[in-house]
Amino acid sequence: MSPLRFLTPVALLGAVVAVPAVHAQIAVSANDNKVVLVNGVVKVVPNPPPDTVTIIDLKAWPPKVLGEVEAPGSVVGPPLSVAITPDESLALVTAAMRVDPNDPTKQAPDSRLSVVDLTTAPPRVIATLETGKGPAGLSINRSGTLALVANRAEGTVSVYTIQGKTVTAAGTVTIADEKSGVSHVAISPDGKTALVTRGGDDRISVLSIAGTKVEPTKREISAGLRPNGIDVAARGDIAAVANIGRGDGDADTVSVIDMTLDPPRVVDTVTVGQTPEGIKFSPDGSVLAVVVMNGSNKPRESPFHADAGRLVLFRVSGKALRHLAQAPIGHWSQGVAFSADGSLILVGNMVEKELQVFRLSGGSLSDTGFRVAVTGGPAAIRTADK
Repeated sequence: MSPLRFLTPVALLGAVVAVPAVHAQIAVSANDNKVVLVNGVVKVVPNPPPDTVTIIDLKAWPPKVLGEVEAPGSVVGPPLSVAITPDESLALVTAAMRVDPNDPTKQAPDSRLSVVDLTTAPPRVIATLETGKGPAGLSINRSGTLALVANRAEGTVSVYTIQGKTVTAAGTVTIADEKSGVSHVAISPDGKTALVTRGGDDRISVLSIAGTKVEPTKREISAGLRPNGIDVAARGDIAAVANIGRGDGDADTVSVIDMTLDPPRVVDTVTVGQTPEGIKFSPDGSVLAVVVMNGSNKPRESPFHADAGRLVLFRVSGKALRHLAQAPIGHWSQGVAFSADGSLILVGNMVEKELQVFRLSGGSLSDTGFRVAVTGGPAAIRTADK
């Protein structure tokens, strides 16, 4: 099938129809316009257009773009730099990097968190909050009252409360030093525990949560080289972390953490290929999806180059992962998201500036042929954790 063609951003913003959040099933893509990949090298775009956030209705077939709004984002860090409240009324988007004001050919850490109202037509940014340096991955608890943001260039986690459409800073938790590479924070379904990946020193910190009180515990987990993206299954019994490695062409890994043990620990590790970026459990926790760059971000002359990434699926078997299916994807691919019933999987392809749509039926994975065009490289994608 040929890719779908959608309205241009300008026409789109004027043609959006409001969809009440309670009736929608929304995915949100944060799109980076600041950088492009040129034969394996990330280059800053001269005078780039603004970054954007795209809202997609997954109840429609094919998935339908509801609107786009300008908001700063970044491909730097795990592709989990957007989060949605459980009622789908708000999206929070972090901006890890900006164009360096002193050298427009380079990037420098940003420190912004955008609050996007998803209930308006078109969607709009209703607040911009200050974070620590280099805010990357973030998560919202399942009661929709607390958000945690990993500050990649600072070694901290920022805490925010959510009340209706008001997001308020509520403190900062020091995890480690600025070289620890704090990358993403995932919150357990019961809201009592958070896991924080540290790609700089190869650790995962465990935090305790009591209301708005967020504190480090003494537990630090060692999963693999450069833990980056992390997700907790809906039952809360396991988490899975993508260990992106050193980027030297070696096959990298995904590790399973048993959350039922005291203290939690790694109980299984599987090899997935070069540079696992996006990682997400299906809503029922039975399948784990992993986006693997597979060398698609390497120079063409590199012995580690491949002309496609891979979407790899694992069946969750107790506390272990069993290979289920895989399919080729685009280049320099990032995030992955499931529809609420687990039948659709969206993958963000940075180079192609599109979301690739797959269908999962039983153990069969198929490319539907549909592509959702977005304005910018889809650096992160998320649906609400409910």
